[in-house]
Amino acid sequence: MATKKTAITRDKIVSMYMNYRLENNDKPKSVYQFAKTNGFEETEFYTFFGNLESVEKEIFKIFLEKTVELVQKDSNYETYDMKSKMLSFYFTFFEILSANRSYVVMCLKEHQNQLKNLMQLSSLRIGFKDYISAIISDEVRIKNEKFQDIQKKAIQETSWIQLLLTMKFWLDDESPAFEKTDIYIEKSVKVTFELMNTAPLDSLIDFGKFIFKEKIQNK
Repeated sequence: MATKKTAITRDKIVSMYMNYRLENNDKPKSVYQFAKTNGFEETEFYTFFGNLESVEKEIFKIFLEKTVELVQKDSNYETYDMKSKMLSFYFTFFEILSANRSYVVMCLKEHQNQLKNLMQLSSLRIGFKDYISAIISDEVRIKNEKFQDIQKKAIQETSWIQLLLTMKFWLDDESPAFEKTDIYIEKSVKVTFELMNTAPLDSLIDFGKFIFKEKIQNK
């Protein structure tokens, strides 16, 4: 009796891709080679992805999706204020990154030009900004409706810059169990919310962009 072929799914392709990169310390040369190596048809790949680069972007999107799924399983999550939700997200997200650290480090340190590495995070950026939009609380939101859209975009952008800076810190963290990253998360989230309550958001964005340029783009 012939063995039934295992169905190819998005998650299986992602898992195969991560394993390929870790085992070969390199990217597949083509979709054809990747599919042949893993025993499925090239046409099956295109059911889920347009090219290999889109798989890389999907991996970080999946990390985000898993994070949101996990934090929302907490029965008390919906009662948290925005700051507590952010902390819950951060600690869970970086636990997932740490569980996949070899792959993440390989990807995000692949090019000397950090902007090339950050291109893999485009889907993560979209998903994270949507998450931030969903958790903005009434206490944070400006009451004047005409400023609310501008304010939302400002909070999304500053939060994204903060996430990138935290990822940079985590990538360089050599402390046991990445305990320095935990401290960094607590302090940076606290400072961000203090600044949101005292500083104009446009000034906060300008400051965030300056730090981003100095700490990431110039490395």
